[in-house]
Amino acid sequence: MLTRPHAPAARTLWRALAASVLVASTGAAAFADATLAYLKIEEPLVERDQTPQFLLTQETPQTLRSFVTRLERLAADPDLEGVVIRIASTPLSLTQAEELGAAIRDVRAAGKKVHLFTEIYEQPHLVLGSYCDDVIVQQGGAVSLPGIYMEEMFLAGTLRWMGVEPDFVQIGDYKGAKEMFANTEPSPQWNENVNQLLDGIYGRLRSHLRQRPQLSEQELDQAMAQAMFLEPEQARSLGLVDAVVDRLSLDEHLRKVHGPFTWNTPADDSDKTPDFASMGFFEVFSELMNAMQGASRSTTRDTIAVVHIDGAIVDGESSAGGLMGGSSVGSLTIRETLKKIEDDRNVRGVIVRVNSPGGSAIASESIWIGLRRIAENNSIKRPVWTSVGNMAASGGYYIAVAGEKIYLNPSSIVGSIGVVGGKLALGGLYEKLHMNVVPRARGPMAEIMGAVRPWNELERRSIAQAMTRIYDQFANRVTQGRPGIDLSKTAEGRLFVADKAIDLKMADKVGGLAVTIEDMAAQLGLAPGSYDVIDYPPPPTLEDLLKGFGMASAAAPGAHAVHAAAAQTLRELLGPQQFDHVAAGLTALFQLRKEPVILATPRVLLFK
Repeated sequence: MLTRPHAPAARTLWRALAASVLVASTGAAAFADATLAYLKIEEPLVERDQTPQFLLTQETPQTLRSFVTRLERLAADPDLEGVVIRIASTPLSLTQAEELGAAIRDVRAAGKKVHLFTEIYEQPHLVLGSYCDDVIVQQGGAVSLPGIYMEEMFLAGTLRWMGVEPDFVQIGDYKGAKEMFANTEPSPQWNENVNQLLDGIYGRLRSHLRQRPQLSEQELDQAMAQAMFLEPEQARSLGLVDAVVDRLSLDEHLRKVHGPFTWNTPADDSDKTPDFASMGFFEVFSELMNAMQGASRSTTRDTIAVVHIDGAIVDGESSAGGLMGGSSVGSLTIRETLKKIEDDRNVRGVIVRVNSPGGSAIASESIWIGLRRIAENNSIKRPVWTSVGNMAASGGYYIAVAGEKIYLNPSSIVGSIGVVGGKLALGGLYEKLHMNVVPRARGPMAEIMGAVRPWNELERRSIAQAMTRIYDQFANRVTQGRPGIDLSKTAEGRLFVADKAIDLKMADKVGGLAVTIEDMAAQLGLAPGSYDVIDYPPPPTLEDLLKGFGMASAAAPGAHAVHAAAAQTLRELLGPQQFDHVAAGLTALFQLRKEPVILATPRVLLFK
């Protein structure tokens, strides 16, 4: 299990005790366990910290330079054997990967192994992996290596259509500043300029990826022809990653390389003790709220945990509101929550409360794995059941079948066992607006998510293959969780209400959350009043609330207000119920930009 590194004082005490025991038992100094450092990139790396001083808290934005500096310190640490870099659904640029890679090269030159782990490998992550000893992908994750793609928009026709005449003077034939506004298509000089630039970037990408010793030019060609969106085992067979591991089994994987080890995390990444004397009002209030919330989630006796899957399912962190409002359920947040529950021996059982139309296939699989870990833990036998609120459709049902029993309200909707993938081709819109958009691609599948044209047959087959793999995995999870179910009557996107779903063995019993809790308590032999029921994940911290109001970020401080105003306007125009359906549909559409195959049910069901 990937556990948080010990605080420095506790770690020092532990080492001293371990050393004294070894010396006493052997009469001489014995070999100590290996030590590994754990670094996490959980937010985009910025060039510099620009957080306003009055908003500064103990956790400041991570800069690229500070992360490189930390790697340099690790390279110089004589007691360190390896470094684990964890990327938490965070984008990187190609140049950031190169800068980090140079520091990683120094760490390896100092005799230390470097492991890289994330859920979804995109091209910059794979470039970073080319500098590492061990590239690990999350079980149920994905690897994407489509190539280099860009679209250039030429607006001279649009401007003239609007009555605007572009008039520019340019010195330098290859200067491209006027191209978008003055031309309807790229000039020969600009074509030459951009094409050689793309050739150079694509060549660098391939050069990085070929640093992995098992990839020849031919093997890389083969990998890129298939790697639009690969499942982990395919990526491993093609040599793009080294191992497929669930994040909570990462310790076990590392022990196979290093033997017994302890975490030795740099001081600035370890647990911090609040220094109230040096804090401002917001910081003190935040620490107090965090303390109170931590206490509210501590267990002191037998407990039934209720884990809420409420909203669209996405990779990364949960959010109380996105671009259009509405909550989302992040796989990273839920997996961290499930790990805490798994480690808490006071938790006697887990109920997953699902209110979700689905979303990310990768996130749904990750949450399913986390729930099954709890259910199959041999040291602590605990039931995992599901209670469905309004809906457990598509990815929501994917998660629901991780429970041994599924309870439904009489009007709950379940099903939609199926997948969807697609994009919006905007070429016709560009033409109506007199825009000329010129696509440029390097790589066999680079243009697959381009916005100008629909898919060609080769691209469509590739998408269909990815969808079929995910559909088969979805169906497999359903048959595992619902023995005896007939997929010919329940799959392919069908939706059912409670009584019909129970007849089809998609669920077990009609009953709300209270009934589910009572039945589980009775099975566990817990008398009324002798146990607690605690909801997970915990409520947002003060910092989360500040972020929600756009106060915790120095970047685009007015953006949140604009989004909120737009969302509120649409809500007033459409009405709250219709707005929720539109917002959910747009959330799914935005997900398709990152993950071309998702598990989301159509939001066209409006009941009044």
